[in-house]
Amino acid sequence: MSDPNCLFCKIIKKEIPAKIEFEDENLLAFYDITPQAPTHLLVIPKKHIASLDKAESSDKALIGELLLRVSEIAKSLGLDKEGFRVVNNAGALGGQTVFHLHFHLLGGRQMKWPPG
Repeated sequence: MSDPNCLFCKIIKKEIPAKIEFEDENLLAFYDITPQAPTHLLVIPKKHIASLDKAESSDKALIGELLLRVSEIAKSLGLDKEGFRVVNNAGALGGQTVFHLHFHLLGGRQMKWPPG
């Protein structure tokens, strides 16, 4: 299921190019075009879910798979040696600008707290 107006759905369908790090039947991981750290990827489900707060109980396994994949990608890139950050923005006040569930994987520099 996809949304024809969604930027990330268009990336999934290869209508918009992206530098892809990982892809399987359920997930896609690609590099952010405006990176906020030396390593900055977005990890998304191929199923269109507008936001974390729009996920349903039927999405439980998919979201679990997504988070485990984030960790595996971090390890494959060597980010686990020094640490990394995983971020999800939900809704406009949460900073979400693309309304397709996604997790940011950031690493390669010291992260600050609070994040903003």
